[in-house]
Amino acid sequence: MSQGATAGSSRIPAPASAPRPVSSAAPTQGKEQRVTKQRLAVSAALDDLADFVSTQELHRILQERGSTVSLATSYRILQSLADDGLVDVLRNADGEAVYRRCAVTGHHHHLLCRNCGKAVEVEAPAVEAWAARIAKEHGFTAVEHTVEIFGLCPECTALQVGA
Repeated sequence: MSQGATAGSSRIPAPASAPRPVSSAAPTQGKEQRVTKQRLAVSAALDDLADFVSTQELHRILQERGSTVSLATSYRILQSLADDGLVDVLRNADGEAVYRRCAVTGHHHHLLCRNCGKAVEVEAPAVEAWAARIAKEHGFTAVEHTVEIFGLCPECTALQVGA
């Protein structure tokens, strides 16, 4: 989802380049950031999470780990990481920004479980070709897009069938 993030009607600007996984030590792209213990704590927590997380959820995790990162600082750090393309960001069904460090280094999309929040990274060459063709047909240039597919993961589907 490196080309901007939307779900519903909200839009978050695209980072200057595709997100890359990084170690929790320091960013490797974007503007130079001071490496603080708060930034390291946020980055380490993101490294440990498999799914998208809201700032408040991340703050709760940090508190459980004994970190003293404030909620306001958590917001600032996550926005900085998103601005630098170091995390993917999108809006969940409630319109809240959620963040995730993705393993895929290039432009990609996500399958998202609307029940448990599980996220699967997907590359979609057919979508890329379609977007380029539609943009060209209408004379658009410098085009960005994102595709997020919401549904139920296999585990949540099984729970619903069994209920």
